[in-house]
Amino acid sequence: MYVLGINAYHGDVSAVLLKDGQLLTALEEERFRRIKHWAGFPTLSIQRCLEMAGISGAELSHVAISRDPKAHLLRKALFTLTKRPNLSIVRDRLRNAGQLRDVRTPLAAALGMPVGKLPKLHYVEHHPSHLASAFFVSPFEDAAICAIDGFGDFVSTSMAVGRGNHFDVLARVYFPHSLGMLYTAVTQYLGFMGYGDEFKIMGLAPYGEPEFVPELRKLVKLKAGGTFELSLEYFRHWNEGVDMEWSDGYPTLGRVYSPALEKLLGPPRNKDAPLTKRDENLARSLQAVYEECAFHVLNGLWERTKNPRLCMAGGCAMNSVANGKVRANTPFEELYIQPASGDNGTALGAAFYVWNQTLRKPRSFVMEHGYWGTSYPASDVGPLVDARRDAEWRYDRVTFDDEAGVCRRAAELIAEGNVVGWFQGRMEWGARALGNRSILADPRRADMRDLINTKIKFREKFRPFAPSILEEALDEYFVDAAPDPFMQQVYAVRPDKRAVLPAITHADGSGRLQTVSERTNPRYYRLIQEFSRISGVPVVLNTSFNENEPIVDTPEQALDCFLRTRMDAIVVGNTVIRRQKSSESVSLP
Repeated sequence: MYVLGINAYHGDVSAVLLKDGQLLTALEEERFRRIKHWAGFPTLSIQRCLEMAGISGAELSHVAISRDPKAHLLRKALFTLTKRPNLSIVRDRLRNAGQLRDVRTPLAAALGMPVGKLPKLHYVEHHPSHLASAFFVSPFEDAAICAIDGFGDFVSTSMAVGRGNHFDVLARVYFPHSLGMLYTAVTQYLGFMGYGDEFKIMGLAPYGEPEFVPELRKLVKLKAGGTFELSLEYFRHWNEGVDMEWSDGYPTLGRVYSPALEKLLGPPRNKDAPLTKRDENLARSLQAVYEECAFHVLNGLWERTKNPRLCMAGGCAMNSVANGKVRANTPFEELYIQPASGDNGTALGAAFYVWNQTLRKPRSFVMEHGYWGTSYPASDVGPLVDARRDAEWRYDRVTFDDEAGVCRRAAELIAEGNVVGWFQGRMEWGARALGNRSILADPRRADMRDLINTKIKFREKFRPFAPSILEEALDEYFVDAAPDPFMQQVYAVRPDKRAVLPAITHADGSGRLQTVSERTNPRYYRLIQEFSRISGVPVVLNTSFNENEPIVDTPEQALDCFLRTRMDAIVVGNTVIRRQKSSESVSLP
């Protein structure tokens, strides 16, 4: 039995396909449209899911959509009557709900079938989709579950407990109160207005001091049982209306903070102004206040469940700094966060919600890795390189017969100080590059972070890079860290290792790590192993294979990114291509 799950008419739209409860594919529309956070309908993702499975739309039994426009109608009506928000809020929400109700037409087109022949449709509420995406693919038979985000179907925070193939929601926080909105408001105040820019503030925070914690605490009130309320005078999303665009392109969100925040903190930063120490301190203060609130929610969930295992989802579960502190700040002992915990992951959750909770099928799948996307095993970029005419550079290439040879050569190039594009196997699911669509470098080079940020990624200099480390070496390099193959948690680098790993050690001595095991990614594991043999360090610097765009999908996109940046080499499958000055005569050995 095939179940298709989709996230539609929201940010980060996506599609996943299950067969008899096993995940076959998980795809994000942005990778095919080449526009970050693509919003609208996931037509191409749906079509690629079917193509990769070798089936037609007629073979689907169920389609799960991770939104329910009918959810919490009474609360929505009561809010409108009592708060009397601007009519633009009501109009925008009705328009978005209308798109969801009319989903049958674009769905039928994507599946290549008449509307009247569509499989059974299930509208799964946004937050239960988040909860399902965390629990039903986890290794836990029972667990506490928490979803924290901006909003979805009028809810911002959910607490639940799961057992077997079922979970029960224990508590919710409703619109307009939201920790995601708290983080977004201060992110925008600091001049970062792009959709998803909150992660930049998380990266900026370690440079600052928590100077403004007393002021930012005024924005939120913690309540009994792990709940909270925003101090609404500092926000405008609930009464004035905020311009949003969720259709066919990059999603946008207008300013959510009110003039009261400017009165509290002073004039906001202009997006083009240089970052100051005050901006860094505000970022650090926001992160500190968010962590206080998040741990308040999680400790409230613990009191409700007394379960030592925790599954997390929602956009706020992408806050890897807070995630790494969960075990130290709550009684929870084990933590699971799948790699697409944001809105992209609701497609996964909706599909498994239908399979496990609606159809009552037993659980049989655990997500141990994030490699659920496209692959191009037969692709040959050699002719594209040979045809290139470049007065400044030449491109030497060699194809190896086996995995050992290509991993050894890539490790040598990295150890020599080269920046290497690494394109292998199936594309990652989620926002993180996990060793199949990655740019790799030597973490021992103190200048490597600035080099990659300014010459390859063309992004802010304060942005950190992640370490990929052999799983068995974790305790040797990080303090009290837990294995995490999905790069969702930040931990302190051991003090005696910080000078060894300057390129991946952030300003506060931490690193957002990815543990790599031979079981889940043998080729990437072997590469790091080869680098360890050369350098004595079982760690490589890993960042996503892109340049101000979605992570590359095809070998051709990878080659294009390599050619237009200053990467030194690229490895596609077993082929190594190295950039050399045209005047030089050195070739690849």
